[in-house]
Amino acid sequence: MTDIATPLIEGSPEAGAQQARAALGRLRAEVAKVVVGQDAVVTGMVIALLARGHVLLEGVPGVAKTLLIRTLSAALDLDFKRVQFTPDLMPGDVTGSLIFDARSAEFQFREGPVFTNLLLADEINRTPPKTQASLLEVMEERQVSVEGAARPLPDPFLVAATQNPIEYEGTYPLPEAQLDRFLLKLTVPLPTRDEELGVLRAHHNGFDPRKLREAGVQPVATAADLALGRFAVQRVAVADGVLAYIVDLCRATRVSPSLELGASPRGATALLAAAKAWAWLTGRDYVTPDDVKALARPTLRHRVRLRSEAELEGVTTDNVLESVLATVPTPR
Repeated sequence: MTDIATPLIEGSPEAGAQQARAALGRLRAEVAKVVVGQDAVVTGMVIALLARGHVLLEGVPGVAKTLLIRTLSAALDLDFKRVQFTPDLMPGDVTGSLIFDARSAEFQFREGPVFTNLLLADEINRTPPKTQASLLEVMEERQVSVEGAARPLPDPFLVAATQNPIEYEGTYPLPEAQLDRFLLKLTVPLPTRDEELGVLRAHHNGFDPRKLREAGVQPVATAADLALGRFAVQRVAVADGVLAYIVDLCRATRVSPSLELGASPRGATALLAAAKAWAWLTGRDYVTPDDVKALARPTLRHRVRLRSEAELEGVTTDNVLESVLATVPTPR
């Protein structure tokens, strides 16, 4: 696994940024070789990697969430691990634990699955809060502390957690403190008829989701490209008017009559980070109000909470955010 904290930039920073943007831009076509109709989700994952954030994926079973993350890791040449969250899963099963070695008569730390680049936390809401909380330090501090010793995680590191939006029996809803650790909440839609037909044709012709190399998926970007991209994203300019627009959007959620919990200042900083990454991916070195609008829903939908009466009326968080975007004045 490659440490990309300090990128080595050869030539001009602009040339390196263009090279990284082109490499990350090739991801969509590479992932689309085996995962159809999920371009927006793939883009969201790349934004999260550039902004050093995590992603909550929501979609019904069978829409290729696991395949998407595995393919993304293969196309980025990053390590991937998957954890199936269950009611009996313990924190040590996620982060690792101390194991007594009889030969050395000492305790040795056995790394858990979080020591990877891309971690798929499958059905995260099916495990008790104690195990969910074990991810808090991992996601925020990017380290695991055992017996007072901090063990840093690989870089890049991203948690992609999945939830089933229609089945809540026997689940443990994520608390706000945990939800706030996710940069984006992305909805994974069902494919269109033509896209689903393409899936069937691929399987009929022998496609095996466990053999991505045989399906033609090749590494088209690397950890070094992500490092260059992060470096470039940090230098994306944001006008004071756009900063004020982000603040006004978040403050408007706090006074919405449909919400009992609005976006916090952390939500505002997350929206800024996501908008900067999106602006850079689209080829600009400055953020526009349209960038903020494009990322407002995936960045804020899990940071606000509906009032019970609004929920009974069929109102969704996306409905409320649409209303906020329509009422808050857009800077020129």
